[in-house]
Amino acid sequence: MKNVLVVLLALGVGSLFGAAPSKEPSEAEIPGIIAKFAAKEAQFAQARENYTYRQTAKLHELDETGTVRGRWEIISDIVFAADGKRSERVVRAPVQSLKNILLTPEDEQDLRSVQPFVLTSKDIDKYYVRYLGRQNADEIPCYVFAVKPKGMDPGQRYFSGMVWVDDRDMQIVKSYGRGVGHQKKNSDNQFPKFETYREQIDGKYWFPTYTRADDTLFFQTSSQRIRMTVKYEDYKQFKSDTKIIYGEPAGTEKPKDTKKP
Repeated sequence: MKNVLVVLLALGVGSLFGAAPSKEPSEAEIPGIIAKFAAKEAQFAQARENYTYRQTAKLHELDETGTVRGRWEIISDIVFAADGKRSERVVRAPVQSLKNILLTPEDEQDLRSVQPFVLTSKDIDKYYVRYLGRQNADEIPCYVFAVKPKGMDPGQRYFSGMVWVDDRDMQIVKSYGRGVGHQKKNSDNQFPKFETYREQIDGKYWFPTYTRADDTLFFQTSSQRIRMTVKYEDYKQFKSDTKIIYGEPAGTEKPKDTKKP
């Protein structure tokens, strides 16, 4: 996002470490754990492509007292057309009233693919993955890993932060970090830290259900506190033998506040 002098997004999150479960894996076991959870994440990523759901994103600008002074919201349904193509249908996009920040294409990418972060076996080689220890996430025994990209290609967005992996299901159940990418020279794009939680929806896979961010973004000439929430709801499986392709919905117009100035 850009401050209207330039751009946005950063967060405050809860405590990162609490009571840790017992039995640490040996150093020799860690590469196998990483490979297993990346393979399971790949299975989940493929399964999620067969689900429709509703995504509700809200962004608030806050003043010095914490009072909301600017709002942005978009409600979208991720659906399938008759030909099996996956698309995003905007259900509601009220007139935005943000005063100091503006969302950019990078923010759209983060909303779509970085905040509901999935680390698959296909992408694992793009990241450094370092084991940090064990910790319960909402009473779920987890392995905790630090994750950051090895390099950044122009136009691509990446996750940098931490992931909590269920030690039984070998899937990410929580992530905490921010979206990162190659920045153009003199760019003042700022991106918040966020925390994303998953829940077991179909008895097998853990789906993103909630993202939150609460942070102050520091631009070159000013700062702005923001609060953001994203809810992913009403997951329903779509059964089809048709190849699923993600694309823009025909005739859907993007809200003007998501365009780069």
